[in-house]
Amino acid sequence: MREPFIGSEALASGALTRYQLRSRFVALHPDVYIAPGTALTAATRARAAWLWSRRRGIVAGHSAAALHGAKWVDDRAQAQLLYEHRRPPAGIRTWSDRLADDEIALTDGTPTTTPARTAFDLACRNPVGKAVAAIDALARATRLDLADAVSLAARHKGHRSIRRARRALDLVDAGAESPRETWLRLLLIDAGYPRPQTQIPVYDEYGALTAVIDMGWEDIKVGLEYEGDHHRTDRNVFNKDIRRHETLTTELGWIVVRVTAEDVPGGILRRVAAAWARRA
Repeated sequence: MREPFIGSEALASGALTRYQLRSRFVALHPDVYIAPGTALTAATRARAAWLWSRRRGIVAGHSAAALHGAKWVDDRAQAQLLYEHRRPPAGIRTWSDRLADDEIALTDGTPTTTPARTAFDLACRNPVGKAVAAIDALARATRLDLADAVSLAARHKGHRSIRRARRALDLVDAGAESPRETWLRLLLIDAGYPRPQTQIPVYDEYGALTAVIDMGWEDIKVGLEYEGDHHRTDRNVFNKDIRRHETLTTELGWIVVRVTAEDVPGGILRRVAAAWARRA
């Protein structure tokens, strides 16, 4: 049993004896067990929390995003449920809220908020930057139609966090491939730059695809690339990046600002300003 299960149900069905349950499995929550050594992913924690609710809760928030296949969900974080219970056990966070039938979907047999409702909850319950990064990943995984999430904001217009939610939803872009790309895009927007395009395809004079730039402004040929650790540690990727950068800048006329985790916001913005000045 590599999936969480309800211990009392396993005993009642005869699948396990009490001795087997105690000796072969560990309790995640009251009466919810799993085999020792099982990877506790965000999706696993979500299903375990739902079982703890006796299948009455609705998986929501970051947990719902994980079940929908979104990347970058913290596997160590509390599971999140829409469930009226004021004192959940450690590892589970619950809240109650209005929820219409068309805001619920079955995901591998588990009642989960729809991608649109998940986006709305993420936007309401997190700071804007964190919410946008999470919804970017959700949108990339599910082909989320943002219009559906925005319509939910209109439906729940009395929600106490509705202004923050609308701001976050307005900034979502499924082109972000990582939370750091989201952070970089928001840095540019907050600094007053026009909203950058994401995943910009660049073709050579023969019409062949040469590169896809993380973000930038195609009309002035200024782009930004966020270089994750694999760009530095993988020799093949590193060499390919050098050739690609040379082609973009020397042959195709792009100015490309390359950003790493060591760069600070002020330094990034100075380099972007210099690139814009060159184009001006």
